[in-house]
Amino acid sequence: MEALQDNPGEFRLRSVAVAAYAPAALFGVGQGAMLPVIVASSFARGASASTAALIGALIGIGSLVTNIPSGILATRIGERRAMLVAAVLTAAGLALCLVNLGRSFGSLALYGGGILLIGGASSVFNLARQAYLTEMVPLHMRARALSALGGWMRVGIFAGPFLGAGAIRLAGIPGAYEVSLVATILAGLIVWRVPDLDLGEEHRQASAGVTTLGVVRSHWRLFLTLGVGVLLLQAIRQSRQSVIPLWASHIGLSPTDASIIYGIAGAIDALTFYPAGKVMDVRGRRWVAVPSVAIMAAAFFLMPLTHGVLTLILVSMLLGFGNGIGSGIVMTLAADVSPSVGRLTFLGVWRELADAGAAMGPLILSAATGIAGLGFGIGVSGGVGLAAAAALWAWIPRPQRPSLSR
Repeated sequence: MEALQDNPGEFRLRSVAVAAYAPAALFGVGQGAMLPVIVASSFARGASASTAALIGALIGIGSLVTNIPSGILATRIGERRAMLVAAVLTAAGLALCLVNLGRSFGSLALYGGGILLIGGASSVFNLARQAYLTEMVPLHMRARALSALGGWMRVGIFAGPFLGAGAIRLAGIPGAYEVSLVATILAGLIVWRVPDLDLGEEHRQASAGVTTLGVVRSHWRLFLTLGVGVLLLQAIRQSRQSVIPLWASHIGLSPTDASIIYGIAGAIDALTFYPAGKVMDVRGRRWVAVPSVAIMAAAFFLMPLTHGVLTLILVSMLLGFGNGIGSGIVMTLAADVSPSVGRLTFLGVWRELADAGAAMGPLILSAATGIAGLGFGIGVSGGVGLAAAAALWAWIPRPQRPSLSR
């Protein structure tokens, strides 16, 4: 891990706000507007419950299968152009969804294809913007920059459903996709105006010669240690999206109550990203990563003890706080340990581990719930969080200097 340097320089995060954070927030709005209506859209096209669930999973599947190709693409054409390609592909996927929501034409298969395309394009965009910001920002502000990147994406995802709901009242379900399409186009226009990174032709050529197999061979110990910690972290993060509505329903709360509680947790999540990045830059990554997953694990253990609206709100706020302070931690750790040459290829493998964890988390929750009930399943997911905290404590590299910068 590179040393955290005591050299604040002249760099200011506001100098990259438009280039890095505005597209991230707009992409978040696009996803937030669309994601809540995928299941309803599938039912509108005649899908069964199992088919609708499969279509809902295509976003994650699309991202999972394109992480490594995304790194290859961004290496060959550059980070900014890769983000533009992602914006075009996302717009194409949304257009395909809109066409197939017509009442007299369209097909469920083509609608699913549009969702899959959006998932794959999101992988390209996320990887390219992470690499772009990593190269732009000096090391002593890296965690703040990447925490803010993740945070603004969360702000967009938080705002997106409200904008989508307003559009649905005016235009029906297609209105949510239209909000997403407009946000994606605006993000693409901003990226179009952003300058390319100038890393030098020699650096580009050297990076193009780095293969995925070569990255795995060179860094396999890292992937089997810190990479496993990140996998477990993503598992509990993804599980948290299911436990609030599941437990709310289990104790007899209405869907409206569940949505309000989920929204409160999301607001806490979205408000805590920048202070965490500052702590990571000043004190080190471990000071945020380990408390983040430990707090989420504690919230999981406490949730089966709640029996009403107030107690569930308090535990959900704790869960949102734990996740919020960890904003950007996966990207920050990846940036810290990634090589300068072949960074994009490395990030593709890293994201594959993170997405595998995100896919694994709900499966663990589901399997444990099937064995001994929902309370037991939530407790097992909390145990995953404790394992993640232990792994991150053990394997996050120590800073090279005991005195860290402000």
